[in-house]
Amino acid sequence: MTVHPQKVRVLESYLAGSWRQGKSEGKPLLDAATGAPVAAIDASGLDLAEALAWGRDTGGKALRKMTYHERALMLKTLAQALTEQKEIFYQESFATGATRKDSWIDIEGGIGTMFAYSSKARREMPNTRVFVEGAVEPLSRDNSFSGQHVLTPLRGIAVHINAFNFPCWGMLEKIAPALIAGVPCLVKPASQTAYLTELMVRHILATGILPEGSLQLLCGSAGDLIDHVTGQDVVTFTGSAATGQMLRRNPAIVQNSVRFSMEADSLNAAVLGPDVSPEDPEFDLFVKEVAREMTVKAGQKCTAIRRVIVPRKLSDAVADALGERLGKAVIGDPRDEAVSMGPLASAGQREEVLARVSDLKVEAEIVSDLAGSSPATGAFAAPVLLHCANPMSAEAVHSVEAFGPVATLMPYDELEEAVELTHKGKGSLVASLFTNDPLVAEEAVLGMAPFHGRVMIGNRKSAKSSTGHGSPLPMLVHGGPGRAGGGEELGGLRSVKHYMQRTAVQGTPALLGAVTGRWISGAPGQEDSRHPFRKSLADLKIGDQLNTGAREVSLEDIEHFAKFTGDTFYAHMDEAAANRNPFFEGRVAHGYLIVSFAAGLFVDPDEGPVLANYGVDNLRFMTPVNAGDALKVQLTAKEISPRISADYGEVRWDCLVTNQNDEAVAQYDVLTLVAKEWPMSA
Repeated sequence: MTVHPQKVRVLESYLAGSWRQGKSEGKPLLDAATGAPVAAIDASGLDLAEALAWGRDTGGKALRKMTYHERALMLKTLAQALTEQKEIFYQESFATGATRKDSWIDIEGGIGTMFAYSSKARREMPNTRVFVEGAVEPLSRDNSFSGQHVLTPLRGIAVHINAFNFPCWGMLEKIAPALIAGVPCLVKPASQTAYLTELMVRHILATGILPEGSLQLLCGSAGDLIDHVTGQDVVTFTGSAATGQMLRRNPAIVQNSVRFSMEADSLNAAVLGPDVSPEDPEFDLFVKEVAREMTVKAGQKCTAIRRVIVPRKLSDAVADALGERLGKAVIGDPRDEAVSMGPLASAGQREEVLARVSDLKVEAEIVSDLAGSSPATGAFAAPVLLHCANPMSAEAVHSVEAFGPVATLMPYDELEEAVELTHKGKGSLVASLFTNDPLVAEEAVLGMAPFHGRVMIGNRKSAKSSTGHGSPLPMLVHGGPGRAGGGEELGGLRSVKHYMQRTAVQGTPALLGAVTGRWISGAPGQEDSRHPFRKSLADLKIGDQLNTGAREVSLEDIEHFAKFTGDTFYAHMDEAAANRNPFFEGRVAHGYLIVSFAAGLFVDPDEGPVLANYGVDNLRFMTPVNAGDALKVQLTAKEISPRISADYGEVRWDCLVTNQNDEAVAQYDVLTLVAKEWPMSA
């Protein structure tokens, strides 16, 4: 009987609305642990200009019809669907060389990022299609001409060129902010692990949750993709600095001023503070963190620790402790549950790492090499710890990155020297400092910060809660200056704004309000016989207004408030002392008494559509209030943001408190939750 070899699947690209194969048989992709064929990849002959145009036109139009909250809820629904399918991705991920623990970072970490962005967008962005940024800028004395910054989605497409080490997270953490912004995406994963990205994209598209055209996939060479980008497109790149710089110089990017964000090589450092001794918890935390960063994903992380900077007197102790901990790593096929560290992503990557170790050995010596502990077949590489005795005069250890389980130990004599050693990396994604001394933390962090996108301080107090040196988080920026690429990803709404255009709009308050969906001071309000608090969201309109009667503030009110609250600050209780204060002319009312009296003037007490007051924003006191002054309030519905998944929404009210001379006493935003309908359905 003749046994025919099983034909591996040829990866397809999803472009312009259909799955497509390249014209050739494709390059084989091998299992990192076994060397068995997993898939073949090719993108020759694909029309990438058509794909970009289709994404801009079809996907962009569909996304821009949605509000920020609708897009955020779409992302949450998609994340839930992917969570249900996660075991399929875990099984495929073993072929990349990742253990299940490694894959958790990639798969569930990526899905978790989508959940996080969905939540932040619904909390921090309005349920509208325009994002208002900052306060209104008055441009005239009579308040007839004002300016407002707004953010709107770019009319292009986001092209994401990703690295091989995180085929899921690398895609999801980039498409999440772009889709919330309203910009469609085309993802080009690194070839070696593209089979996992392709599998996830197939499941994403099969859900039908995303509008057509909002996500495309290119498996294989980028070809002439970047030649067709326009000034409305965005290109993000994660990979080597050499490739990134080549892309950055592409004529289309240069001529069209295309937004280009790069995350590149990074010789991240971990610094052990001079205050730490081997008996301190920080010593063990430091050793544990360095060892973890060397072995998780077999050291194939852009945030992994490459330079281990320690007090010279502790150099031997750290080397011994690290060698002992690294020796406990169980290296092998990641499908084996006993294995703690899998292979590198490919045999080619293994050869690259070994070559870079040879470069490092020119200036450093190996002090811990567990070469005999890894399997002879597959793309395995054991952890390697080197020691550079004179790092201040060295070059290679600050410029050569072995993208694997490799780090170099570097001694220092003074903290200032340790900070300077971190600078020699010429810009990094992250550095960590292990110390329990506030003065060391201040000096080191402020010294390192200009050269790093993130600095993590580790000590005994945060040991249990810390997310660690190497974990990018959705709410914090991920990127770094100089060698690290000069880009920023993540960081909450900062990354959403990267896919939007900031525009200064000028005009009358009324017309600005029409553009932004907000009432702006100086625009007319409308007042009728119904109190605004009696109106549900179905009835309430932007600009609905209440002008109250006046309430006089007496000296007895001030004294009662002071005694009742315990706030007996001298300006409220001592006439002579208050007169000596340069801001007051005698005893003044408490600021919170003013706010309390204002609420008493504008609140409608009966049960109704206003369900709760959940805070105030931008509270400012402008004119002191003395006994005998009379307060009145103008309350105006400023912004209305219905929640998609609830039977209520947020209403922001402009509250202006004035005195008997129509001088502004206080101004702030009142935040309330208001029912969509009243009475509410049971």
